[in-house]
Formats: sequence, C-alpha cells, structure tokens
Amino acid sequence: MTIMETDIPELSEPNSFGLQNGRPAAVRSRRNLEPCWAESDVMDLVCSQVLAVTHDVKTFVFTTPDRRPFDFEAGQFITIRVEIDGELMTRCYTIASPPTRPDRLAITVKRVPDGVVSNWLHDNLEPGNWISMHAPAGAFVLPEEDAPKYLFLSAGSGITPVLSMTRTLYDLGSEADILFVHSARTPADIIYRGELEAMARLMPNLRVAEICEGDAPTERWMGLQGRISKPVLEILAPDLEERETYICGPAGYMAAAKSLLEELGYDMDKYHEESFDFGAPEVPAPTAAPPMEQDAEEEAAAGFSIEFARSGKMITCGPDETILEAAIAAGMRPMSACGQGMCGTCKVSMLSGEVDMKHNGGIRPKEVANQKVLICCSKPLGDIQLDC
Repeated sequence: MTIMETDIPELSEPNSFGLQNGRPAAVRSRRNLEPCWAESDVMDLVCSQVLAVTHDVKTFVFTTPDRRPFDFEAGQFITIRVEIDGELMTRCYTIASPPTRPDRLAITVKRVPDGVVSNWLHDNLEPGNWISMHAPAGAFVLPEEDAPKYLFLSAGSGITPVLSMTRTLYDLGSEADILFVHSARTPADIIYRGELEAMARLMPNLRVAEICEGDAPTERWMGLQGRISKPVLEILAPDLEERETYICGPAGYMAAAKSLLEELGYDMDKYHEESFDFGAPEVPAPTAAPPMEQDAEEEAAAGFSIEFARSGKMITCGPDETILEAAIAAGMRPMSACGQGMCGTCKVSMLSGEVDMKHNGGIRPKEVANQKVLICCSKPLGDIQLDC
C-alpha cells in the first residue's frame, strides 16, 4: 500500500508516539524536502525519544537532523549500524511506526539475553544520540489495493510489522475488516497492549484477540490462554478463507501457525510471512567428490578471483558459493546483516565482471542497472572487481 500525501489526514501534531486522547495524529509530508535516503542508502539519524513499552521492550524514535520526512511502507525494516567495543555491528529491525506519520521512524526492540546489540540499545541509546541507519527494505507489505479483510497473526516482538500495518490502516480510516491475533507469554509481555485495545474501541472494524500462555506476577489472565490452535482460529475467524493473512513471530510459532492454516484448507496464495532469523551466513563445509568427477571438481575448485579494489585484497570464490561466504572463509569481515538479500547492508559497486544475484528485495532495479550487487546472494560468473 503506497501512502500518498493526499491520503494523510491533516491533523494536529501528536504528543507522543502512541495513542493519546483518541485518534492519533498523522503528519503531512513536507513538500519542499526530499525524503530521507533519497540521496544516500545510509543516513545518520538522531534519537528523539525512548519509550519503555514493557519490562523488557523499548521503542526508539528517530528523526532526521533537517526534519526530512521518512518514506517507507508499513511492514518494512531498517538496518542499523552501531559500534560496540570497537566493533561495527549491524542488525535489522522492523519499523513499528506507520508511514502515515512521516516525521518520525520508530523501532521497537526486545532485550534479548546475551543479545549484544539489543542490550546495547537498551542500556546506552538516549535522546540526542546519533545512529547510522540503512534505507528501509523488505517486501512484507500491504497490498496496493486495500484487501476487504485481514488476519494479522503475531507473537512476541514479531508484532512490530503488523502493528505498523494496523496503525496505518487506522490512521487512514480503512474500512477493511481487521482481525489482529497476538500471542504472548503473559499479559505483561503484550507489546503496546493499551494502544491495540484503544484502537479496537475506536475502530469498529478492528478486533483484537490476545492469547497468553499464563498469568503475569501482578495480573491474572482472564482472556484466551495457551497457544494459537485450530479451534481458536475456527472460532475467531470463521471467515478465514476471505482474509489476507500476515504473520510474524519466532520460527516455531510461524511454522505452527502456517501448519494450522494449511490444515484448515486456507488458500496459501493469500499467506504472507516475515521472519527475522538473521544471522551470519554459514560457510558450507567441503564434501568429497566421486573419483570420476574429481578432475572437473578440481578445475572448478580453482574458482574465480574476487578483487576488493579499495583494500587491495584478492580472494578466490568457488562457483557455488556467494562472494560473502568466500570473503568470510578468507578471514575478511565485510558489512552484512541478513544474509538473505533483503536488507541491503552488503551492497557494493561492481567495477567489472558478472554475477548471478538472487535477492529478496534488498536492492532496487536502478541500482542493479548501475552495477550494484549484494554480495550475500551473488555468485560470480567469472573474475570480478568490487569497489570496496
């Protein structure tokens, strides 16, 4: 769903990120300013607000130094770059704010045990601090034309992309029938519980169902208890087949929910999922070739030469491995995050050569035309030279 300036209601400036005193305000784009990231894929943004959402979740709100508007689609994510103990680290986070409020961009981050970046953000990032951020990316977005009915399924911090979608539909006064089903450990772990329930009170076509595994220390849970299940889906969504489904959460939750939908005979063409199980790409272990194939294997094993023009380094990349895998195997540490061709963090200019690039939306057509490549999903077709 592309948000046009004429779609955004002209309301007063909101007092905070969440709902206050009824319907949240949506801010019009500034006509005379180019949107953020129009000139560069990486921008330095200033943290303008830090909000404690639950006992282990915070929202970080960012603005541009020159107050440029943000341009993205609900459901997309950004990649941040932070230096921790002298090491540059990258992480992908879904944008929690809606594009209907283009004066700000927010990410909602759960503190993960032993999570280096999430703990650093919780403990160190304060209003006034600066952070580097890559342009929004991702294809987990609403359809161009509003669907008549939606089913949003989320668990834990996977709520953020569908929360952005819900905020967007709310701001625009969408008439779509929205069923939002969120799963959490306890009621104290429901992210933006108050806002979701307030939106449901103010938006007759929005239903919010929360499922908790148990009670919180200070609250006995009186709602749906346990986990997402076939009977629960059948009760909540008897019209399931009519709904466009968007789902995000931990891998186990998503696998279980997808299996339930398939068991119910749901049309999976209307199924959309997002997962942020991003990690360092694994370098495939070598396997022995049959004797009759060894000559061909040995010839191919020589691979292609990859020259990193700026650093002066040269490595060899096999025909069946990505440039990123080869670089890591050679002891290099190029910038990367998702490893799936989604976030754009590993984007570089190719000075010569050809690659087979199978990306997932992390690079734009005009960038491909200008010889940009994502090294995490590019395999060389010959010797190449990179501008890095």
